[in-house]
Amino acid sequence: MTINCKGTLIDVSSPKVMGILNMTPDSFYDGGIHKNEAAILKHVELMLNQGATFIDIGAYSSKPNADFVTEDIELQRILPIVEIVIKNFPNTFLSIDTFRSNVAKLCIETGAALVNDISAGHLDKNMLPTIASLRVPYIMMHMKGTPQTMQQHTHYENLTKDILFYFSERINAAKALGIIDVIVDPGFGFAKTLEQNYQLLNQLELFKMIEKPILVGVSRKSMIYKTLKNTANEALNGTTVLNTIVLQKGASILRVHDVKEAMETVKLIESLNC
Repeated sequence: MTINCKGTLIDVSSPKVMGILNMTPDSFYDGGIHKNEAAILKHVELMLNQGATFIDIGAYSSKPNADFVTEDIELQRILPIVEIVIKNFPNTFLSIDTFRSNVAKLCIETGAALVNDISAGHLDKNMLPTIASLRVPYIMMHMKGTPQTMQQHTHYENLTKDILFYFSERINAAKALGIIDVIVDPGFGFAKTLEQNYQLLNQLELFKMIEKPILVGVSRKSMIYKTLKNTANEALNGTTVLNTIVLQKGASILRVHDVKEAMETVKLIESLNC
């Protein structure tokens, strides 16, 4: 199973790691820690050296009840970072974490390689046509509502079945526009209760029937630290445990804050599967 990033075929049948670069001041774990260009480049270099295949840049916090951010502010935060990362690390595969088509378009034109949309096109009707015209890989996540309202939308007739149906509809809509490279993200923590997150984790292998790469992002999330009764800062061990489980259940990409530990997890699981 491969995806085409800027003319390079990336084989995701061997799991890959996506390192997170948050450019938001209010992210739940690392918001506001990258204060200047030097710090940003140092962190990107570290993640690349540790083995990240992708770097995911976001400038709009999607944590529950996150503050609304205008498109202008999102662009002011993210475009300069895309520019300096591509200038200093031109072969980097940058993923743009946005639900806005214009942000996606301008970042791709600046050198980014793929788009990571928490809404799967539901929050911007122009997103799917824009992805089709850009001809880039598209990560579509499951979410209901918006970051501000999603935790009010946790009712499901059948959690896993409903999410699988959601992806079936979204993938068909993408396919109709000629979008080929689609990655699905079940959306842990988005419009799901603590118990639903673990139900979803328990049934994650069912998502292999979609026959698309599966991206999982559980890194330092509340489903870990609320269960362990600690904090996001103390949730690395729990993250590694859950990443081990999702790899065994078929995940193709781990989206993480801690690249070194995720790469070690991938290596050990691959050794187990030899």
